[in-house]
Amino acid sequence: MRVTVAKIKLSKQALQKQREQLRLYQRLLPSLDLKRRQLSLEYDKARRALAQLRAEAAALEARIGAELPMMANPQIDLQGLVRLGEVYLVEENVVGVKLPQLERADYLVGHYSFLVRPAWVDVVVERLQQAIEQALHIQVAARRVHILQAAMRRVTQRVNLFERMLIPTAKANIARIRIYLGDVERDAVVRSKIAKSRHAVGADIEADEVSAP
Repeated sequence: MRVTVAKIKLSKQALQKQREQLRLYQRLLPSLDLKRRQLSLEYDKARRALAQLRAEAAALEARIGAELPMMANPQIDLQGLVRLGEVYLVEENVVGVKLPQLERADYLVGHYSFLVRPAWVDVVVERLQQAIEQALHIQVAARRVHILQAAMRRVTQRVNLFERMLIPTAKANIARIRIYLGDVERDAVVRSKIAKSRHAVGADIEADEVSAP
């Protein structure tokens, strides 16, 4: 993230502004860091959930293969037997981030007759629906991981911006302005003393001239 650093005025007003900005940055940073840590936890949780769903999908596929070995027969046509219909998603708010959640899905089962297809087709229909739903859950879970990762990246960039740029810059500006104002104040005191000394010398000379015979 590129930040343009503006030149600051070396004045009391600028010093006050820098102090206010520093207080703002220091007040916002803890909440940003907390959100970053919360998102990190949710991201890890989402990744574990995705891995679990993929493992369950692999287990389901193995179970279907063992339960229905006839599905491996290329001569058995199951084309169009089960199709995905409408998919209904809802939004879940997690640490201020909107994540998709699968509510339900409709499935379209092709018409088949017991006279044409064997009785085990009923089991095939059920298992195909399970496999399709599992795939949907995986897609949604992967999307949640992607969204959380992007959100965590954005918040981390902001935390780094505050920690590495904004707060150090404000502190440096405050120190610079205070040094400058201190130098100006000392110069003013010195000039004032010199002016008083000159005035005193001038007054002494005038007094000597008046008192001279």
